[in-house]
Amino acid sequence: MSYMVIGISLGDRVRDFDIILEDFLGETVHIIRRGTDGDIKRFAQLMKSSDGGAHVIGLGGLDLWLWCGEKRYTWREAKILLKNVKRSYIVDGSGMKNTLERLTIRYLQNEGIVDFKNSNTLLVCGVDRFGMAETIWEQGGSVVYGDLMFGLGVPFPIRSLRGLHNMARIMLPIVTKMPIRWLYPVGKKQKEIVPMFGEHYRRAHVICGDNHYIHHNMPVNLSGKIIVTNTTTSEDISDYRDRGVKLVVTTTPSLGGRTPGTNIFEAAVVAVLNKNPADLTAADYEKALREMNWKPNLIEL
Repeated sequence: MSYMVIGISLGDRVRDFDIILEDFLGETVHIIRRGTDGDIKRFAQLMKSSDGGAHVIGLGGLDLWLWCGEKRYTWREAKILLKNVKRSYIVDGSGMKNTLERLTIRYLQNEGIVDFKNSNTLLVCGVDRFGMAETIWEQGGSVVYGDLMFGLGVPFPIRSLRGLHNMARIMLPIVTKMPIRWLYPVGKKQKEIVPMFGEHYRRAHVICGDNHYIHHNMPVNLSGKIIVTNTTTSEDISDYRDRGVKLVVTTTPSLGGRTPGTNIFEAAVVAVLNKNPADLTAADYEKALREMNWKPNLIEL
């Protein structure tokens, strides 16, 4: 059987792609990514026109929910945009972030590829990647969560998982009512590099999290750093190489020279499983990853 998956993003249309995977969990999956250059109206139009035509729609550049611990906060802007979608399933990548990214951190530690226990790690946004945030903390090393710095421009590093949870309880009820463009680079801004809080990049041995946050704020010198992310293109990899990055680890596999966002990867998995994503558990996602012999993608630079 053939499945159609469409990823609709507030990101740059330059990152669009259209590929057919002939053997994805034993099925054929047609994946289309459509960026809107930050145009909310265009995003809403694509959501409406894709409803029913795609088995699953993946949200890019916009979370439906932000998580911290067991608490889930709904992003108001996303909820409004999705109100007209009635027939297609919708995912925002959170199912994969809760499984794939936990497995990635454990794999890197257990295989001796990245020693989080004895490293300084910068996670640029923890509430966006709650599975990664928790699992990095479990490794026992020094961690800085950059949510306030890179999301709000507030020069306050969060240095513990408890601190991240406390910040989330206070800030997320407010933050999730704001337009996403106030907090996250969308459209053409994703190509801009505006260095911020470079001292935390310099101190870190490992830099983790959303590729757009990492790329948008990175300094000129990243010599010897390890980056754990996804949604990379060949241009992103070239930028990291020019800055001296030693290793890029992507949590999602390479598809046509780029690694898709967790939302698109999750959409493909959900389509083949042919279940309501609300009914899927972490065990379901982990089983699918085992069946495709998933491992993090290692790009040595």
